[in-house]
Amino acid sequence: MEKWNQTSDDFILLGLFPPNQKGLLLLLLIISVFVLACLGNSGMTALIFLDPRLHTPMYFLLSQLSLMDLMYISSTVPKMAINFLSGQKSISFLGCGVQSFFFLTMACSEGLLLASMAYDRFVAICHPLHYPIRMSKMKCVKMILVSWTLGSINSMAHTVYALYLPYCRSRAINHFFCDVPAMLPLACVDTWDYEYMVFVSTGLFLLLPFLGITASYGRVLFAVFHMRSKEGRKKAFTTCSTHLTVVTFYYAPFVYTYLRPRSLRSPAEDKILAIFYTILTPMLNPIIYSLRNKEVLGAMRRVCGMFSKKK
Repeated sequence: MEKWNQTSDDFILLGLFPPNQKGLLLLLLIISVFVLACLGNSGMTALIFLDPRLHTPMYFLLSQLSLMDLMYISSTVPKMAINFLSGQKSISFLGCGVQSFFFLTMACSEGLLLASMAYDRFVAICHPLHYPIRMSKMKCVKMILVSWTLGSINSMAHTVYALYLPYCRSRAINHFFCDVPAMLPLACVDTWDYEYMVFVSTGLFLLLPFLGITASYGRVLFAVFHMRSKEGRKKAFTTCSTHLTVVTFYYAPFVYTYLRPRSLRSPAEDKILAIFYTILTPMLNPIIYSLRNKEVLGAMRRVCGMFSKKK
């Protein structure tokens, strides 16, 4: 192993499951989740594109969430499955950089996008008369562009810095993908200053949006409880509870993982928590938004009816 590390620039991903029959069964379960996530998110994106009634800011944001989740899960699971099935645990230096870039871009962009979705619901419920102005199509496009742009810039900075660190110890990353915090213990220089920057970045891209989301939905729930219309109150509560479910599944394990100091973290715990925000959340999002949303279910029936008539 030492000889391999000295003569290769590749990294080794130790993976998520042990290389035995039990590990294979768990991998097949993950692959099933991956297939469901791909079908659900691509289906949601196509549905919003095809049904004119869903051409609103809320569903435009949702289509971007589905696209991010699709890219999110595709950046980690395929490589993990290939490594397990082939028995090869290596990932090239360039491949590690590309995987880290796409993972961090989706992670940061999705955090900002969820905050935009919370703001959309806040305006729609608390200031319905101002909604066409405060959530115009142009403002919605700007929110999406800002999410993608800031996420990409932040990701590029972290990825480039992590790859330029000198790695004079083992190149075995104790994770199932190239996660920057998991790479730092392998560096042969003091990374405390950079770990502080990771902490600050997590606060800016995850904690602050989460606090904004909490404040928005707190104000929304207050307004919902004072609604006179029972049907309107039920619809608003269903929409908000759906969004809050998604936010909780995404932010809770992410913030807990990245805001802890290295001394309190363990690789095994980090990998388990990573399953939630890299694999389970992308699969659950389209299910949560479709099963609890009458407009999405109605759009599914209309689109299915449209294709059945063509046949």
